[in-house]
Amino acid sequence: MKKVLSQEEIDAVFQGSGPEPQKENAPDVAPFDLSHLDRIPKSQLRAIHLVHENFVRNLASSLSAYLRSYVGLNLVSLEQISYSEFLDGLAFPTCLAYIGLSPYEGTAVFEMNLPLMFTLIELLMGSKGRAPMAVQRKITDIEKSVMQTLMRVVLRDLSDAWASVAEVKFAVQSLSSEPQLIHVLAPAEAVIVIAVDVRIGNVSGLMNLAIPSIFIKRLRHKFEQLQNVRKTHAQIDPSKMGKLLQGVQLEFNAILDGGAVTTRTLLELKPGDVLVFDHPTDRPVKGSLNHRDKWSGMIAANRGKLLFEVSELTPPETK
Repeated sequence: MKKVLSQEEIDAVFQGSGPEPQKENAPDVAPFDLSHLDRIPKSQLRAIHLVHENFVRNLASSLSAYLRSYVGLNLVSLEQISYSEFLDGLAFPTCLAYIGLSPYEGTAVFEMNLPLMFTLIELLMGSKGRAPMAVQRKITDIEKSVMQTLMRVVLRDLSDAWASVAEVKFAVQSLSSEPQLIHVLAPAEAVIVIAVDVRIGNVSGLMNLAIPSIFIKRLRHKFEQLQNVRKTHAQIDPSKMGKLLQGVQLEFNAILDGGAVTTRTLLELKPGDVLVFDHPTDRPVKGSLNHRDKWSGMIAANRGKLLFEVSELTPPETK
């Protein structure tokens, strides 16, 4: 025997199949991407940017002296992406150097495109490096050896720039032409990519440095200390600065603009002789502090002591 449902029973079935009402005081649930565990905050990225600005500035001087040719460097970007995205943006073939981060674990990747690399090698071999090298091939063992020497100059300045954060010894582990052959990092691992534009005459190219974000996160407390030191230097109390300067020794001189005196006259001076200056008594005297003119005034006497009475300030010199 079939059972026929009433309208009330049908409504009760559909009402029971709807979403359950949320309970009061239920905890909020937010989605979380586990692949972004190694991401670092933007505040720390600013500190990293400052470190590599110093690196680029010093490297420009070092390469210019090493190559005996003007080298212009400019930090064009600093971004946080995955290692697979970094590899996808590289040309093929290219010059890749895998960098050790002693005494810490991890490997950084340094990339230089081939036209720039061959221009640097030409300069090292004695060429002027004026025309760009349009060669697209894998680098040879001899070229790898030359690049090893050049990389020592680059990584020395990189280590010096990082010394303000931590003592890190950057050293080349190996060189390669094909980005996909050696897997030093997981594709989804986050890296900080520092892109540097290099200009040598008519030749320009990019150098890219990819540093694992997890390595930088291990040094988070070092970056926090660096930021605190900079904040301390930026917020100096003038009253405290005045107390610190109270014991500073300064040299004051009152200068008379007299006439010319020969060396013979100076050598023949004896005790009791009078040396006459071509300086009227009503003309102001210059008062200098550490050999810089600061005031204009008059010489006065008080209780057996000579005094310098300031009448006006001397305007600063304009260059």
